[in-house]
Amino acid sequence: MKKIVGVRFKKPGKIYFFDPEDLEVKMGDKVVVETAMGDELGEIVVNKRELPDEKVTNPLKKVIRVATAEDLKNLEYYKSKESEALKICEEKIKKHNLEMNLTDVEYKFDGSKILFYFTADGRIDFRELVKELASIFKTRIELRQIGVRDEVRRIGGNGVCGRELCCCSFLGNFETVSIKMAKEQNISLNPSKISGNCGRLMCCLKYEQEAYEEKLRRLPKIGAIVKTEDGEGVVDNVEILKEQLKVKFRDGDEYFYKKYNAKDVKIIKNGSNNNVNPEEAEHMKELKELEKLEKMDTKNNSDEI
Repeated sequence: MKKIVGVRFKKPGKIYFFDPEDLEVKMGDKVVVETAMGDELGEIVVNKRELPDEKVTNPLKKVIRVATAEDLKNLEYYKSKESEALKICEEKIKKHNLEMNLTDVEYKFDGSKILFYFTADGRIDFRELVKELASIFKTRIELRQIGVRDEVRRIGGNGVCGRELCCCSFLGNFETVSIKMAKEQNISLNPSKISGNCGRLMCCLKYEQEAYEEKLRRLPKIGAIVKTEDGEGVVDNVEILKEQLKVKFRDGDEYFYKKYNAKDVKIIKNGSNNNVNPEEAEHMKELKELEKLEKMDTKNNSDEI
């Protein structure tokens, strides 16, 4: 078992585990921790506890100290300088004629590094910009390219559900979302209905996907030939969460339909889940382009000096 505390550096943001050693820390405490990028200041969001070794990434970095009054004063001081740094960087971007959109600036709590976040359609050669910024601010500079999802997270907003965007309230990481998820959940493949504020497929498509996958492994597919108490028929529709089937029967030249619980039918020959109606087929090209853009968003471009 490993003793850990959970620390978050931004809200919302991912929670990272650290070794508190013998320090007395509690929920809400600001702490300075050791990271691969140097010392960082974060907040305790998971109280001290023990976890099995296999659930912890080794070696576990340490909590160096509870943040001092001076640490917190420095944090506020450098936060106050971020708007000025943003303005200067925007001017230099124009000077170098770079096609990039600066979205945010972040000083490390001790002023040892400044991160500039930006969006761009492709990769940007900003080496000269980094050098000039380093000469102005006299500290380490990093430019980090982010995707449109990260940009919307920083801007904030509400989703079509009327609630605050998930990425702005609780999501720690962006997980890959695919058209396949929408198809398996019987959701309309109209891009305007399954795209978020960022223009990418909505993150919430991922939330119930495991439940759908588990059920789909057991349920017959549309087009499957099944044996029922009323004879053999073809599955016309599947209500996945209810595990109910609409089965089509032929009676001479006419057809009729009946509903059954999936457990009450036997699959003779399975069908396919690749059924797409003509209207949805027209949207597939646009959806595949969204999927492609989402994969590109994960390949962030960064440089520092």
